[in-house]
Amino acid sequence: NNKPNATDMAKIHLELAKNADEIGVNNASFRVHHFVPQAAAPMPLLGAIAGSTKHIEVGTGVIDMRYENPLYLAEEIASLDQIAEGRIALGLSRGAPEAADRGGADLARANFLRLMDVLDGHGMTTAAPLERQYPNMYQPGIPLPVFPHSPGVRQRIFYGSGTHASAEQAAQDGVNLMSSTLVSETSGETLGEVQVEQIRRYRAAWKEAGHEWTPRVSVSRSIFPIVDDADRRM
Repeated sequence: NNKPNATDMAKIHLELAKNADEIGVNNASFRVHHFVPQAAAPMPLLGAIAGSTKHIEVGTGVIDMRYENPLYLAEEIASLDQIAEGRIALGLSRGAPEAADRGGADLARANFLRLMDVLDGHGMTTAAPLERQYPNMYQPGIPLPVFPHSPGVRQRIFYGSGTHASAEQAAQDGVNLMSSTLVSETSGETLGEVQVEQIRRYRAAWKEAGHEWTPRVSVSRSIFPIVDDADRRM
């Protein structure tokens, strides 16, 4: 069995990203899946890529917010942003269909909103009385944010949308749009036509929300290189 294992794949991903950086590719993003033999913990890999490259953005498509501790994820995001010096484009979402039966959209939504509050620097707890603080750093009772805090990281968050409604919600929430290859508005239209309508609705909702910065939109495509006759037959 010569199939690459998880260790091999991590090394392959790192080498691919380093070579992509050298030839001018602008982003290296990775899927995140759980309970299957694929990459489930992206931050170590993204940190390794960011620390060994100069220009390429690193990201995810997407982190499943059903499974995340939003406070700890905020620490990871800010630390990664500092290592990458702003070169991140992290996709978050409710997550793709999977093998496990756990949670749902409500849980993902609650975790996502809490994460956004943390990234905005809001207090998540209060400082204890001085006699219980170690070390003595804060005035008792003041709100304590999560550290590290990376200014601007909020504008480097994307929401992976599989529906028109979630695209509009992403605009209202003030995050960038990651238009997925997984769409639920199936009809006689092509994927591209469905995505065009999704993006149109996102931009209209963004304008209506009145945010003071210009968002980014990423569009997903599945590409299958055909390099030999066996590929062509498949």
